[in-house]
Amino acid sequence: MTDVAVHRPGPRAFAELLICELKMVARDTAGLIVPIGLPMLILVMNASAAGRETVAHGRTALDVFVLPLVFTMVAATTGIVNMPSFLAYYRRSGILRRLGVTPASPTMVLVAQAVVGVLQIAVGIAAAWILAMLAFDANPPVRVGAAIGVLALTVAAMYAVGLIVAALSPTPNSAVAIGLTVFFLLGATGGMFGGRDSLPEAIAVIGQWLPFGGGTQALSAAWMGAPVEAAHLIGLGFCVVFGTVVAAVFFRWD
Repeated sequence: MTDVAVHRPGPRAFAELLICELKMVARDTAGLIVPIGLPMLILVMNASAAGRETVAHGRTALDVFVLPLVFTMVAATTGIVNMPSFLAYYRRSGILRRLGVTPASPTMVLVAQAVVGVLQIAVGIAAAWILAMLAFDANPPVRVGAAIGVLALTVAAMYAVGLIVAALSPTPNSAVAIGLTVFFLLGATGGMFGGRDSLPEAIAVIGQWLPFGGGTQALSAAWMGAPVEAAHLIGLGFCVVFGTVVAAVFFRWD
């Protein structure tokens, strides 16, 4: 009997998988438009009035409040709603189980989904930023490095929450339903439907530790040049660790 050498897929195989994932996302019209269109709509609805109100260091309410909210929404809809629905579909259809008995590990699908999601988030944020600059004279953050770091941590936290949704959702439809519920709950406690001052004190305190509120408020601080509160960074970091651990415990390939 001749031994057959088995090799792990290389960069070319991963590139092909990545292209397939990009095609899947491109064909999902609702999943492609909503994470970009909904935040853009929020931006347009609030930009004119907010752009006339100066907050600090020459930054307006558009810069300090609206843009952080829009960027966080892009990350949340992609990480919490879109990504879990794809993984639930792959599990329900048996794709992950079949990959598990081949040299191509199902982990490659997770990595490819993460890369595609980050690209989608980057496109959504770039589109919102270009629109805000060209149409409403938006200003860059005072602390650019801090804003980029907070945004990256926010994206990671949203994906960690999305992994919990994917781990607990038995079907693609349930993944969308659970993801939307979690998205709106996090958004409600994080000021998506009004400023933090309009929330009950207890909910406002809880919201700053959750990824939507923590990400929005940390981005706002970086935009106006204020120190980013430790509570926001700790909350985002905890969500990353907690979501990853919970997903690792409960996630099943079939």
